[in-house]
Amino acid sequence: METKVIEIGTQGISPIHRRIQENREERERLSREFGHELHEDLLTLNMGPQHPSTHGVLRIVLTLDGEIIVDAEPVVGYLHRGKEKMAESLRYFQYIPHTDRLDYLAPQINNVAFCRAVEKACGLEIPPRAQAIRVIVMEMMRIMSHLIYIGTTALDIGAASIFFHSFREREDLYDLADIITGQRMNNAFIRIGGVGNDISTETLKRVREFAAAFPGKVDEYEKLLTGNRIWWERNRDIGIIEAEEAIKFSLTGPNLRGSGVEHDLRRVDPYCGYENYDFEVPVGSVGDCFDRYLVRIEEMRQSARIILQAVDKLPPGEIYAEDRRFVLPPKEKAFTSMEELIHQFEVVAEMKVPRGEVYAAVEAAKGELGFYLVADDGPRPHRLHIRSPSFINLQALPKLSRGRYISDMVAIIGSLDFVMGECDR
Repeated sequence: METKVIEIGTQGISPIHRRIQENREERERLSREFGHELHEDLLTLNMGPQHPSTHGVLRIVLTLDGEIIVDAEPVVGYLHRGKEKMAESLRYFQYIPHTDRLDYLAPQINNVAFCRAVEKACGLEIPPRAQAIRVIVMEMMRIMSHLIYIGTTALDIGAASIFFHSFREREDLYDLADIITGQRMNNAFIRIGGVGNDISTETLKRVREFAAAFPGKVDEYEKLLTGNRIWWERNRDIGIIEAEEAIKFSLTGPNLRGSGVEHDLRRVDPYCGYENYDFEVPVGSVGDCFDRYLVRIEEMRQSARIILQAVDKLPPGEIYAEDRRFVLPPKEKAFTSMEELIHQFEVVAEMKVPRGEVYAAVEAAKGELGFYLVADDGPRPHRLHIRSPSFINLQALPKLSRGRYISDMVAIIGSLDFVMGECDR
């Protein structure tokens, strides 16, 4: 039997690893950048896609000089489901539940972003009460998403207690979401032209009680983390990105504001009546993992502040827009009137969005979430593109991690707070 000899050359190593092997000038440049002479033998290591600290199905190809990260290449696509292409074969109302599966930690924000794009194309004006209800559920979702960030990132680094504290409040929000929307997760509560149903006085009282008590819970989180020496050492001056570089990377959300850029769509391009609410936009100064943590901590307090204002000033009136060409009839009428039931069928099956191109975005928990919609006067989108903040924020990972220890990668990944369902779409 003939024995086959397999030569192990440069296969299975990262591109930068290969460049360093083949180019002495590249090695000398990196040695100057890291402040020490790179070893002759670098290591290419795959972090994931099964690693528990990658916040989803993500693979990171690391090039290591001992424990120092020379390069990090994020490899995405393991969770790709073709959500953008899928929109071309689904009617507009059918697509709303699919937006829940993008950032599934804050599904209602995704719903609002998509519905706003359709409403913009149709020229719909949303009633004030429906807008206020949207604000309430969106800010609840923002808190839920940030609670996941705090609990899981701290757990990844080794702080277990905060995980149980943050999930305690998250369970309370799940209960409220269940009461308001009828489901704990993947709620699909937002409708084109309004919201699925009104919120009762009793439910509003419970929402207000939660929002009033929640800042005290955030104080508890800070007692456990902000002054914690280990948390400080694992996050301070780790993964620094300055304001100018953050803008060049097109970062948005807490990752941009952590670098000192006061950019929040709720302020600079208000929607759903956010211009009527009093709240602050927290920003950092260093642009490291710790600043991104502090920004999200303060954002949760501000979200509770917005919810209180929305509940206390909730205007009376309808929860659907008036234009019946695009808006479903009230559910109680569809259940009791044959004419309204037929109308509901016609809207769902044959609603035609006027020809044109629109872009609508919201300030999601991860950053700017936008939908670019191309309509062709038919019942389905002709084309749909999703501006995913997780996908765009993830491109900063190599910049943040170069020159850091491999153990710092876990803190950097957590501080970017991406979700792969939205990244891969």
